[in-house]
Amino acid sequence: MIVAENLCKSYGGHLAIDKVSFRIGAGEIVGLLGLNGAGKSTILKILGSFLLPSAGRALVGGFSVDENPEAIRRLIGYLPDVPPLYDEMTVHSYLRYVAKLKNVPHGDVSHRVDYVMGKTNLNRVAKYQLGDLSHGFRQRVGIAQALVHNPKVIILDEPINGLDPVQIVEMRDLITSLRGQHTVVLSSHILSEITRTCDRVLVVDQGRLVAEGSEATLQAAMTQTMRLTCDLDRLPDGLIDSLQQVHGVAKVQRITGQGGERLLLDTEADVRAVIAKMVVEAGAGLLGLSRSEAGLEGVFMKLIKPAEERAHG
Repeated sequence: MIVAENLCKSYGGHLAIDKVSFRIGAGEIVGLLGLNGAGKSTILKILGSFLLPSAGRALVGGFSVDENPEAIRRLIGYLPDVPPLYDEMTVHSYLRYVAKLKNVPHGDVSHRVDYVMGKTNLNRVAKYQLGDLSHGFRQRVGIAQALVHNPKVIILDEPINGLDPVQIVEMRDLITSLRGQHTVVLSSHILSEITRTCDRVLVVDQGRLVAEGSEATLQAAMTQTMRLTCDLDRLPDGLIDSLQQVHGVAKVQRITGQGGERLLLDTEADVRAVIAKMVVEAGAGLLGLSRSEAGLEGVFMKLIKPAEERAHG
């Protein structure tokens, strides 16, 4: 359904995306994961035919963004990071207006508007002006306008940004309900939501695609990334500094309020034997030492460049 091959986009002297290539099949939900400014929005704008690439090519539904942008716009529903709303219009009138703009047949407009309002739980605010809605409801209207013409491809730029916990759950359920019926591409910098919502993840860092796959696939490709949980009776002075010097230990974090002392160690190797020996010899009172995979967060932090490397180019 979507093909990107060596996509590049430059703004003046700045290379926003650099030789990005991927494929997305029909019915998939795929997430672009990266820090703010990584290039996610630029990729989505190219797929939506709102930007032309500086080099490379992108196809959506078999149409080229360079040669057939209008055909692509008919195929897609697009939600930018700021929903394109007219504050003086009511929810219902706005969605009817968008349906007509997107060439929904006249006889189908009412049905499509009623459908998307039900899908996004907007019925109780149908007569509200858009300017009077909360941020969460404005995001729902943004999703509804992207769905109203029943597009094959839905592109969502940071759809849960700024939502409260309840709204996040509702938005997640809405997005996952689209699986199979639509191809969905969304961007986010929130790791947990990418994991729970998407079939696959494309990790973007500084304009480059640095990894792709499911969370399990990414973990399998980096099997040395793991997290150790170390529960102690007490924490002797200098123990954390000593643990951080162990070869293979990337990070040591102290967690308080656990009824004792808990340390979380992100490691690049299985160093449990070394850690246990050090803790016991330090007289910390080892209560437990367990291993778990670091999850997508650990993989993500290993894939992207540290901030100090960014600062030095």
